[in-house]
Amino acid sequence: MTDSATRAREGKPREGKRERLVAAARHVLHRQGVEKTTLADIAGAADVPVGNVYYYFKTKDDLIEAAIESQIEDIEELLEALNQEQTPQSRLKGLTRELFGQADLVARYGCPVGSLCSELDKRDDRVEQTGARLLSLPLAWLEEQFRAMGRSDADELAIALLASYQGNALLTNTFRDPNIMARESDRLERWIDSL
Repeated sequence: MTDSATRAREGKPREGKRERLVAAARHVLHRQGVEKTTLADIAGAADVPVGNVYYYFKTKDDLIEAAIESQIEDIEELLEALNQEQTPQSRLKGLTRELFGQADLVARYGCPVGSLCSELDKRDDRVEQTGARLLSLPLAWLEEQFRAMGRSDADELAIALLASYQGNALLTNTFRDPNIMARESDRLERWIDSL
C-alpha cells in the first residue's frame, strides 16, 4: 500500500507537494550536496513529477532557499523548546545532547547545517547569504545562554562551543566514527559545568 493510502486510511492528510519537495530537498542536499543534486533527484525523492517542481519553484536556488528556511524554522523551534529549561547550563547541555545525538547520521553524511554552509560559502549569491543564518541563529542563542550565566566572554564561549561541535562533526564524518562525537559530548557537558 502506498504512503498516501496509509495516511488516508489513518485519517492523516498527505503533505502537499511543496512541503514534500522542501523536505526532500533537505534530505537529498544533505546526502548528495548542492552541486551534485538535481531537481530531478529532489522530485524523485518527493514522489512529485519533475515538471511539477516548476509550479512551486522557478529555479533550483529557490528550492534550496526554501529548504534552508525550513531548516531555520526547525532550529528556531528547537531553541524555543530548549528555552523552557530552568537554567542556561541545562539549556546548553540540552543543545549539546541534541546536536551530538545525531552521531550516526553525521558519521555518514556530515553535519546537515555545517556541510550545507560550507558548500554554500563557495558561492557568492543570495543563497549563500541565506545559508549563513543557519549558523548565526544558534550562535546568537549560545551567546545569550553564556551571558545569562554572567560570562563577560559569552561571545568567545559561544564560538568555542559551536566550533567544537562543527569540528567534531567533520572528524566524525571523515573517520566515519560516531564514537568521536559521543566522547566529545561528555567532555562538553563537563566543560559547561566547569563554567
